[in-house]
Parts: sequence; C-alpha cells; structure tokens
Amino acid sequence: MKTRQIEEILVARAASDGDGVRLMRVFGGQDLARFDPFLMMDEFGSEEASDYIGGFPAHPHRGFETVTYMLEGHMQHRDHMGNVGELRNGDVQWMTAGSGVIHSEMPQQKDGRMRGFQLWLNLAARDKMQKASYRDVAAGDIPVYEQPGVRIKAIAGQLDGIQGLIQREVTEPVLLDIDVSGEHYHGEFAVADGDTVLVYVYEGEVEVGGTRVGKSRMARLSRTGLVSLAAKGPARVLLIAGKPLKEPIVHYGPFVMNTREEIEQALIDYRDGKLTSR
Repeated sequence: MKTRQIEEILVARAASDGDGVRLMRVFGGQDLARFDPFLMMDEFGSEEASDYIGGFPAHPHRGFETVTYMLEGHMQHRDHMGNVGELRNGDVQWMTAGSGVIHSEMPQQKDGRMRGFQLWLNLAARDKMQKASYRDVAAGDIPVYEQPGVRIKAIAGQLDGIQGLIQREVTEPVLLDIDVSGEHYHGEFAVADGDTVLVYVYEGEVEVGGTRVGKSRMARLSRTGLVSLAAKGPARVLLIAGKPLKEPIVHYGPFVMNTREEIEQALIDYRDGKLTSR
C-alpha cells in the first residue's frame, strides 16, 4: 500500500507565553488550514525554574479544546467551574473551552525539570458554544501497548487495534506517544485517507516515510496512505492525526471562531464578564 510522504518539516522555535514561560512553538499562527483540525502545539521543557516559574495565570479561551500532556513535573489547573487538577508525570488534561472558560496553569515546584506539550484542537462551528468541560487523566489510566522495542501510550483515538483512552466525534483526534527503545523499529499505521497527520520527534531521530526527521522537528504528511515510522535507536515521537473540519478559522489570541464578528463578540463578552455565562 502507498506510504504517506512528508509535505513539510517544521522546526520548533523558541517563544514565550504566559508570565514569561519559555517554550518551543512547534506550529501555530498563520495558514492554519494545513493543520486542520489542529491549531497550535507547544513543547515546554527546562530544568531552570526561571524558565517556567511564572506559569500561566488566569486567562480566557473560547471555541476549541486544549490537550496538555505532562512528561515531567507538577502543574496545577484551576478554572471558573471550580475544577482543580494536579498534573504530574505522564498525566493528561483535556479541556473543552466551548463557549468560554477562564483558567490558570501554575507550577507547583520551585526547582527541577518541567517538561510536556500543549496541543490545541479546534471545535466544529456547531460545537463552539457548548458548555465548557474539563477532564483530568491520570498516567496510570492511559492504555499502553508494548511490542518488541517499542512502547505506545494511547492518549486518544484508535488505530490498528490501538484504542486510546479519549475518543472525540467530528475531529476524531489521535494522539500517540511512541517510545522506541530497541535498536531497530519499523511501524505502520493506517490513518483514514484525508485526515491530517503530524509526526513530532522530541527525542532521537526517526525516518518518516523514508525521510529522516531529527529532534524538535515536526513532519506534516500527505493525505493518503500508511504512516511509516522507522528508527535505528532510542527515539520518542508524538503521532497526531485528525479529521479536518474544513471550516473558516478566525483566531485572536485565546479565541478561535469562524467569523470576525464571533471574535468581536468573544472580546465583548470577556470585557463585560459574560464569557463564561453563555
């Protein structure tokens, strides 16, 4: 069967967000249609407390979902709904901003390493104004599939008998953390034709469709065929896939809607203290 080829390789760039948190922006900003239904991804990771101690004080969102995957460290989530979540090694936070959420994400450590990812997943127009919701997922609850030389943590979606913990309709997102420990690994994944596929290498080096992709690089693949991954040594990779919404994307900071008028309404609602009451 045909193998998907790389259409674009993106290099994670140094950036800052929240209260001076230093991170690497993998993608986001302009021409978001090519990542549809995904909007942005950041990797954060440092042993220097000054890089993360400011955290992300209370801020709003509307119109999409955020997925935070903590590799190492301790972060606390608080939101206007009264949720308090403690993210530690291997935990996941899945938040649906919907019509509006105000939350904070603050470090609960003063030293040591903090490392992880945040991925933004768009909502369909019909779902953007749904009630906000939040889910904490403990590391021990996430299914793990082990094969010779590889360990696959299935956070979301389903592929080739791999069943992720979280399932979503419409965008049908897949999020797998593939940890290669053996000297030789080759895996193929049958993602539905037409779906967006992103492969982010965060340790080591991986061949994606026969092309080498190094650390801190993301490959955006073609729309049809199998996803082929191979490694000749230890490596860690996020395999991300989803069904495009093919709807207009208008974003302004923490708000992602379909029209400029909806963005302006979000700004008015936030200003007037009504963002979370719709």
